[in-house]
Amino acid sequence: MRILRGEGSIMKPLHPVLAGLVALSPACATTTTTSTTWTDPGAAGYGRAGSVQSVQEIVQRTQGNPGGGAVAGALIGGLLFGGGRGPAAVAGAVGGAAVGAAASQGSTEQRTYEIVVRFDDGGYGEFVYAGYSPFGPGERVVVTPGGLARTG
Repeated sequence: MRILRGEGSIMKPLHPVLAGLVALSPACATTTTTSTTWTDPGAAGYGRAGSVQSVQEIVQRTQGNPGGGAVAGALIGGLLFGGGRGPAAVAGAVGGAAVGAAASQGSTEQRTYEIVVRFDDGGYGEFVYAGYSPFGPGERVVVTPGGLARTG
């Protein structure tokens, strides 16, 4: 009877690959956060009127990091193809670098507008709109189920 041992196992070369993936993942990853709030329609204060006090534009830019992507891709490609040695590892590193750099390129820009309203009863409210500001400072508004609306 033969007893097989773990020597020569494929898992040994994968340990550095997994460690590399974990260590380099922040170099080319983007995190997205979403938030949803539900309120009681009866407590929302519909019909409450006021004036726009201020409008603040917030610009969020995300810039890719082709250098970080190339390094991560080269390390992963070199280890996956050839185990870090020989011509296969070199070819894997070159291919991985090219793919990593291409995947990490580009930039995006997202604009949101925070509108602060001072209500006629003395209270304040903040409303956030994505992409554009439908109201300007000094405009009269009222709270509706669909958000703010201009008043006459």
